[in-house]
Amino acid sequence: MKLDVAFTPHGIAATELHGRAVFVIDTLRATSTMCTALAAGARAIIPAASTEDAIRIAQNLENADVLLAGERNTARIDGFALGNSPREMTPAVVGGKTLVMTTTNGTGALLATQGASVVYLASPLNLALAAARARELVSETRSLLILCAGRESSFALEDAYTAGRLLFEALGRRWIRRGLNDAAQVGLDLVRRYGHRWDRPLERSRAGRELIRHGLGDDLLAVAAESTLSVLPLYAERRVTLPALAGVTVPA
Repeated sequence: MKLDVAFTPHGIAATELHGRAVFVIDTLRATSTMCTALAAGARAIIPAASTEDAIRIAQNLENADVLLAGERNTARIDGFALGNSPREMTPAVVGGKTLVMTTTNGTGALLATQGASVVYLASPLNLALAAARARELVSETRSLLILCAGRESSFALEDAYTAGRLLFEALGRRWIRRGLNDAAQVGLDLVRRYGHRWDRPLERSRAGRELIRHGLGDDLLAVAAESTLSVLPLYAERRVTLPALAGVTVPA
C-alpha cells in the first residue's frame, strides 16, 4: 500500500503523480469555493495559472455565460466578477455559468496534477463523498496521493488537517501507519490533536487568521460545514466539472 500526502505541489516529481489517483485540497478556499459553485449549478470551472491567463481564456470562450473569478492575497482581483469565497457562489450568480478562476495557491495545485490517472477536489464541505471514493480507490489500487495546495509553496495547517481527515476516513477510521509517507503520518497526527473540530485548525492557521483580519471570518464558518455538499468535482481536460455535466472546450 502506498498512501501519500504532499503538503505543497512545489517540487513534486512527475513520477509521484503518474498513473495515480489524486485528491487536491485547498481548504481556504479554492476547492471549497469550487465545490460550492458546482453544487450551486455552475457548469464548469477552468483553472488558470495567472490573472492574464484567466482573462485570455475568458475572452477566447466568447460566451456571455462566462464569469471571471479569483483572488490574490485574499482580495478579489480587480475587474473580476467574483472572488474566491464560497459565500459568493449562489445559484442566482453562478447557475449555468462557466467560471474561469485563478487563485494564489489552489488553481496552481490543480494545474500541477498532469500525469495523474484521475483528479478529484476535496474540502471539508464534501468530505463524506470524497472519503467514500478514497476508500474505494485504496481498496482497488492500494495507492492514493492527497495533494495540498499549501501556502506560497509552504506548509498550510488547514490543508494538512483536511488531508489527515480524508486519509483517516479512507483508512476506515483506523490508525494505520504502514504504507504512509511522513506527511501522511503528520496529517493523521493533526487529526489526533484537533479531533473533528474544524474551528481550531481553521482559526489557528495563517490563512484563517488573515481572512479574519480582512473581515472574511464568515468564510471559515462556511468552509467548516462538514459534508453538507454531495458533490465530487473531477478535474480533467483543463476543467473542473461534476462527472454528469457536459464540459466546455478550453482554448489552447
